[in-house]
Amino acid sequence: MNRISIIGCGWLGLPLGRHLVREGYQVTGSTTSAGKMDLLRQAGIHPVLLKFSPEPQGNLQTLLEADVVIISIPPRAGQYGDAFHPQQIQFLAEALQGHANLHLLYISSTSVYPETNRELTETDEVIAEAPLIQAEHVLKQTGLPLTILRCGGLMGEQRIPGKYFIGKTVTTGNIPVNFVHQDDVIGIITQVLKQNVWNETFNVVAPEHPIRRDIYLKNAQDFGWQVPEFQETTNTQPFKIINSDKLITKLGYRFRYPNPLYFTYQPTP
Repeated sequence: MNRISIIGCGWLGLPLGRHLVREGYQVTGSTTSAGKMDLLRQAGIHPVLLKFSPEPQGNLQTLLEADVVIISIPPRAGQYGDAFHPQQIQFLAEALQGHANLHLLYISSTSVYPETNRELTETDEVIAEAPLIQAEHVLKQTGLPLTILRCGGLMGEQRIPGKYFIGKTVTTGNIPVNFVHQDDVIGIITQVLKQNVWNETFNVVAPEHPIRRDIYLKNAQDFGWQVPEFQETTNTQPFKIINSDKLITKLGYRFRYPNPLYFTYQPTP
């Protein structure tokens, strides 16, 4: 399985593709912007211009000439409505007909789990109407080997959680986080490919869960930002803690960044 296609070479897909090229894979990747074609070429990725609106516009068939298709399309539900992303995936699923040898890897999210004030595993109930769950179901119905990665809050590079709360008022400071570093997501995807682990669903979250207050304070200290104002609330704040033990056990994966307090970043592009 040496030929990898990445549908969506964005914040995660581009560095993933760059890493897989270094690992010896032949990588084809899609972008919605003609201006990014050269950027993909520079990373060693064969670029394809493709956009799902929600129907595919561009050269989708080139991306399906692969052993594995990695689907990394941000759902953008807020901008286009909840039905938009499942429609995108439905169009993709229809195009997959006749490609019986393909394997699929879908980037989902831990947002599919409700906030139940406890620890959750892959066997726990999900939000049935969540667009990502609908998309997962569509891909399962293709009958192709499929592994789903439900990622926590994706951090790394310029995505620094405290950056979004500089000088703001925070009422959820005591809520535990479910973050994962970009480098670990790339490492986990690489292990799925190398170990040929299919027809699995994994929670992809750093195994430690510090509270938001501690994360934001450390980010402010590290980068010299104004500290947020933390306010206690009388109401109980709902939360969830996502358990990633299955991933650690099944893949034998050791997180490079097990504690979000010590994530590394690149604060300037």
